[in-house]
Order: sequence, then structure tokens, then C-alpha cells
Amino acid sequence: MICGLRPSWGYLDQPPLIPLLAAASQVFGHSLFLLRAVPAFFAAASVYTTCLLAVELGGGLFAEFFAALVAAVTPVLMHFGTVITTDIVGLWLWPLAALYVLRIVKGADPRWWLAVGAIVGVALESKYSVAFFGAALIGALLILPQRRVLATPWFLAGAFVAAALALPNFIWQASHGYPMWTLLRDADEYRNVQLSPLQYLATQALIVHPLLAPISFIGLIALLRRSDARFLGIAYLLLVAEMIVFHGKDYYPGNVYPILIAAGAVAIEGWTEGTRWWRASLAVYAFACGVLLVPLLMPVLPEETMSAYDRVAQTMLAREVELAKMERTKIGKLPPDWADMHGWRELARVVARIYYSLPPRQRAQAAILASNYGEAAAIDFFGSEYGLPPVLSGDNQYWLWGTRGYTGNVVIDVHGKCGRGERFFRVRRVVALFSNPWGQPSENGFPISVCEGITAPLAILWPKLRSYN
Repeated sequence: MICGLRPSWGYLDQPPLIPLLAAASQVFGHSLFLLRAVPAFFAAASVYTTCLLAVELGGGLFAEFFAALVAAVTPVLMHFGTVITTDIVGLWLWPLAALYVLRIVKGADPRWWLAVGAIVGVALESKYSVAFFGAALIGALLILPQRRVLATPWFLAGAFVAAALALPNFIWQASHGYPMWTLLRDADEYRNVQLSPLQYLATQALIVHPLLAPISFIGLIALLRRSDARFLGIAYLLLVAEMIVFHGKDYYPGNVYPILIAAGAVAIEGWTEGTRWWRASLAVYAFACGVLLVPLLMPVLPEETMSAYDRVAQTMLAREVELAKMERTKIGKLPPDWADMHGWRELARVVARIYYSLPPRQRAQAAILASNYGEAAAIDFFGSEYGLPPVLSGDNQYWLWGTRGYTGNVVIDVHGKCGRGERFFRVRRVVALFSNPWGQPSENGFPISVCEGITAPLAILWPKLRSYN
């Protein structure tokens, strides 16, 4: 949201589309409802597109219904539809691109490549991983007789549309030294857990739910057995191979699963023709499997109940949870995403109290410096209620925004990490310990200090504060 309030063609750790959507959801004031409505819209569009894929693959009413149900309760897709992340646009646009390419392969007007190009271009302005999906689709077509659909000026025109839409962000990244590449390289080396190929394949079953994974597997086999849609099955295999080679996180291919789910639903419809009891049982089974995980994927339970539910799940699925862990982080009372929904307003209130406790002369030159972009953005977002000045941080995009003219003579250091062990200030007074028991362990019990007597101008020290993660 904070990035979106500073419109740009790009940001260090993300393209511009999602920040703009997040900020737009708050134009009428702080609204959690509208914030949730944005991903919910894309989730609904994804489910509808899954139905269209089922129809295009020859499915009838049950295939549509079953594909929609499974797509709605598949864990990785359900989670994408719950919170604003860079994955939400692809939740709709990846399956939509596959639908249009499938129609082209089946004989539709090749001018549909223009639509595919526009879809890929918009998706690139949301998350760069769609480039891997696009490469997988083209690679699959090239090794099959359907390569003929690429031998048309309209395919090149579609590629030009995609490139034109992505170009502003590419120029922004190039003009800033490709910081996204630096971030991904550092995260891969220091923070992310690297999985073996077999582990990565196992995590794919986990993110679509071990009890629902057979539906996607059936869909994959069904696609590989069809001459008209085989390229979609091969594209999935190529995409997963790309993710393994480049150490992608387990959820990076998540937006491809509506395609497999649609194909699986069509195959199951054919097997159960004339057996209403089997179809009803399968629908109840899929719904029950999805409902069991809803509390882990949507914030629908009070904290105490959620914490107990999560402990039971962690105990029952200990091996699976450890396998799916993609970052070296300590887990607290709540799962990381839910923990990160706590404490931010309170943090802004504590910082505001400290800020206004300073003598007017100090307050006039005081900078607020947070250790990471989460803390900085929270104080920026909720700090508007208290009239706080813009926050500084050396983390990700905040580092690129620089010192905003502050000298650093007086700094409210949130989390006490300024200088990372170096002596930047002559005086440092810890004035508060922030309590956030439901937050992540790293966001609970940390110090907030008032620092004075900076050893060099903040602009000189700024390069030492850079942290891309």
C-alpha cells in the first residue's frame, strides 16, 4: 500500500500493479473489507475461468461444478485469494492465458494471440514468474505438432504487446541496477531453504492438499493423453522443472493448478457418468477436505482458537510442515501470515507516543527509522492518524527512497538495529520495549530507542543500512 501511494513504474521487490491496487483499496480511508475484496475478486475470476477451461476441454455441468469447487478449496489458490500479494493477478490471468492458447490450438482465430500477449504483459506487471509460465507454454508447443500456431504474425504481435506492457517496469529495473535480481540472489543464499527435486515435487502435493492432489494428477495425465491439450500438460512439467532449477519457492507455480483441476474434473465426470451417488460423494469429499484447512488459510478464528488449531495441525502434519518450510524463520503462536496481521496499529501508537514526548526542538528534526519494510510501512500507514512524518528504513524499496532530507541528528530507532553493530550515534536511550504477543517472534519484545549525536551525516551512512531481502 505504501509503495502504491508513491506511484512508480517499478519497485525494488515488485512490479507496480499490486501496489497500485492495494493503495486504491484505501482511497476512501482505511478499509479491511476493500483490502480483502481485491484478492477475492481475482479468486472468483479464477474459479470462473476454471469452469471455462472445463467446458473447453469437453466437460459438462458436473465437470464445471466440481472444477469450481476444487479450485475454490485448493489451499494454495484459497490463500492467494485471501491476502493481497503479487500472486493474485496471476490467479486469474495464468488460467485465462491457457484458455485462449487452447482455443487457438483448436482452431480459433490467431488474432487471439493479441489477447494472450496483453494478459501476459499485465501479469508481468504483477509478478515476474509469469515469464516462466509463458516460456513453458511456448516450449511445450515447440516440441509438438501444434508448433504451427506459433508460425503466424499474430503470435509475434502478441509477443510485442506483452513486451510493450512490461517495458516500463523493465526500464525501471535496468535504471536502478536490477535490484530485484540482487534481492532474489541474496534471499536464495541466506534466507530461503533449497529443496531437492523430489522434495519440491512433494511440496506440490502439499500446496494443493494431499487429499485433493489426485485430482490435479488425474488432470495432468488426462492432458498428456489428449492430442489437442497435451501442450498444457507438458507446459506444467516444464514449469515445475524451471522452478526446481532456479530454486523457486513451492508456491511459485501455484497459479497453474486451475488448468490441471479443470482437466481432472472433466476426466472424473467421464468416469462417473450415470452414477449420481459417486458424483455427490466426490463433491462432499472435496468440500470436506477444503473446509478442514480453511482456518489455516483464512483468518476466520479468534487468536486463542486459531493457535490451538494450528498446534494440532502442526503435530499431525509435522513432516509435511517441515518439508513445506521455504524460509529460515522462527514460528510463534500463530502461523507467520496470521502473526503478521497483528501489532501494527499498536506499533504506530507507541512510536507516536515517543515522537510527541520529544522536546519540540528535537521533534522538529527527528527521523523515524525502522529495521524492516513491514514495520516502516505499518508506521507510515497508521501513523497518518497521528501526524507522524514519513518513515525511513534501509530495507528494500525504503532504502531506495533514501533519507528524505533528514540529517540523523535525532533518530527514533524502531527495533534498535540502526548501524547493525556499528557505532552510528554517541547517545542511544532505549525508551520502550514493544509487546506484540500474537506477532512473529522477531516482531515481539524488541527495543525502540532515541538516538542522538550521529557520527556522520545520515546520507553518508545510508549505503551501510541497505538490506535487500
